[in-house]
Amino acid sequence: MRKSNTEKLSQVLKQYIQQNNLQPKLSELDIVQSWEAMMGKTVASYTEDIRISNGTLFIKLSSPILRNELVMMREQIKKHLNENAGAEVIRQIVFR
Repeated sequence: MRKSNTEKLSQVLKQYIQQNNLQPKLSELDIVQSWEAMMGKTVASYTEDIRISNGTLFIKLSSPILRNELVMMREQIKKHLNENAGAEVIRQIVFR
């Protein structure tokens, strides 16, 4: 016997995410997990650590030359990451 108030699982999950304000954290997780796909295998191979804290993306790189190149492209990278996330998740990028 079915209940008359059944909902799709996707709708229930969307409501749960909205009610518990989980979307910003999910967007941050998407950015971290898609770093290699967005920046390429070469950049990802020199990337040692990625984390996001209070809208700041911290990236630890093993190559100082690559770090300097990425610092010059910081605004473009930030724009690309935020467009991919669909919201302004990253306000600042720090390369170490």
